[in-house]
Amino acid sequence: MPTTVGSLRRLALAPSLRSVTFAARGFPVTETAATRRLEAIPEAVICGFEWGIDTRDQWELERRLELVEPEMRGFAYEGATMACTVLDAMAAGRGHRARDLLSGPAVPHTFLTYIGIGFAMARLPRPLWRTVLPDLTGTPYYPTMSWLAVDGYGFDRAYFDTATVVTAQRPLRPYPWLGRADYFPHAADQGIGRALWFIHGGIAPDVAAAVGRFSAPRRADLWSGVGLAATFAGGCDPAGLAALRRDAGPHHAQLALGAVFAAKARAFSGHEPAHTAGAVGALTGLSVPEAVALADEATTISASGPDGPPEYEVWRAGIRRHFDAVPSDIHR
Repeated sequence: MPTTVGSLRRLALAPSLRSVTFAARGFPVTETAATRRLEAIPEAVICGFEWGIDTRDQWELERRLELVEPEMRGFAYEGATMACTVLDAMAAGRGHRARDLLSGPAVPHTFLTYIGIGFAMARLPRPLWRTVLPDLTGTPYYPTMSWLAVDGYGFDRAYFDTATVVTAQRPLRPYPWLGRADYFPHAADQGIGRALWFIHGGIAPDVAAAVGRFSAPRRADLWSGVGLAATFAGGCDPAGLAALRRDAGPHHAQLALGAVFAAKARAFSGHEPAHTAGAVGALTGLSVPEAVALADEATTISASGPDGPPEYEVWRAGIRRHFDAVPSDIHR
């Protein structure tokens, strides 16, 4: 059952369902069945957050989250992680809700729960960021994939402060995540690229044009985020996906990299919707099992050492090299 304190926290911290709709955000989107499905994703995140703030224990939270349809369940876990991270921060580092959730029932949704930590970061003072990543030793991909928290932070800022982050293209201030402030802008831009997919309702030409308005050095990471969102969230028909691949031009390998990450995340969760297979095929030329195998193979690449890129980027580079080496038909 909800608690009084939890309900007050929810009212203070959680956006309303209406506030995350495309119309309320002022996004240039015409409502269709596809855009309504995309809108349901941030709504699922909000529901997960409210349950995470309100419920008394993990048992009840897990039961609620498992009631969500499989395609949307990871997004609800994303919101619940955001809530648990905020509650732990409010407990002055003594809380363990996020650790218990992320090392337990949320493990299949690891990729999305890290993003949920990033959503919490967007609502917490920076001095508290040093406590937001729990010790998840023994869980898959820890701490390498925790860079998705920075991705989530970038997505959140683009979604809720679009005028500053997207229209004015003001870069987000770096933070030494895992000791690497130099990589922070890259991971944040990957999240901003994901947000562009939602801001433009999955309309491929509009998304491509939005990426093209950013400075050239930022576009590779943005295209990676677009590929991840198009594949994981869906919302685009085959013709649109073909146009997206063509419009990515020299950044096709980055677009494909994002699609492979999405395929891996969906497969790891145990649920692969039809739109994921369609997008993987259109953007990479691979099946979902082939994309997952490519991602798994890339994880075996040795780290570059203390002076090289983070392991997260080493993994990404291993996937990207596959597409750099394979001739693309995008210019035909």
